Amino acid sequence: MECKELELKSEELRLRLINLIHSGRTGHTGGDLSVLNVLNVLYNRILNVNVAEPRKADRDRFVLSKGHCAEALYCVLADKGFIAQADMDAYGKDFAHLGGHPDVSIAGVEINTGALGHGLSAGVGMALAAKMDKKSYRTFVVMGDGEQAEGSIYEAAMAANKYHLDNLVAIIDRNGLQISGSTEDVMPLESLRERWTAFGWDFKQMNGDDVSNIVATLESIDYACGKPHMIVSRTTKGKGVSYMEGVAKWHHGVPNAEQYATACEEIENRISKMK
Repeated sequence: MECKELELKSEELRLRLINLIHSGRTGHTGGDLSVLNVLNVLYNRILNVNVAEPRKADRDRFVLSKGHCAEALYCVLADKGFIAQADMDAYGKDFAHLGGHPDVSIAGVEINTGALGHGLSAGVGMALAAKMDKKSYRTFVVMGDGEQAEGSIYEAAMAANKYHLDNLVAIIDRNGLQISGSTEDVMPLESLRERWTAFGWDFKQMNGDDVSNIVATLESIDYACGKPHMIVSRTTKGKGVSYMEGVAKWHHGVPNAEQYATACEEIENRISKMK
């Protein structure tokens, strides 16, 4: 997809996401919205994945380490044809196939996630396997910024540097907020550039609220540089719904009927102007 198409797709996915969370009465709305643009660009521009061959050996691997934002991933996977609409409609109901975190019973999901701090280690294993087997596939891992307080991430960071995993791309969804408030109040993270370059990673930053900038950044990666890649995606928690943007309580908030109607109206207005 070209950038204009991707921008429209983000809005359509945003509307689908709000519908999913409202109808299911559960979800991590703020983080879902902040990471949605990145997932959209990955699946519609970057990743080599095919719904007709979901387990193809040379497919790119994707790990949503911040597994609590499963709703955003479900919307993207459903849009690509991996998840049936009937399963989306059942979300939040008893015995539904789709749970609050991704698991491997869902087509297109590579690994169970939700225990924060584990995704990068799994991604390192996938990328190392590709190197050992002389395969060309790449591995992408999306983490939360609050997740960066987990010590296992830095063991994985050292291993990725040791094995020169330039086929590994990690992305931090840097929206600045976690369930208990500002990340810098809970556990300060900066300077992320100094930290990750010290671990021997190729480091980039991008505006995760800007589809064009996401595309440009992801397409600038040098997969032969001998270093794993860290991209800090600067985003807005609750992006695209005005009353949610930058508000910590929407980490796990679910809109009521009035809030749902307001969110849908905002998104639908943007969609109508883009068509």
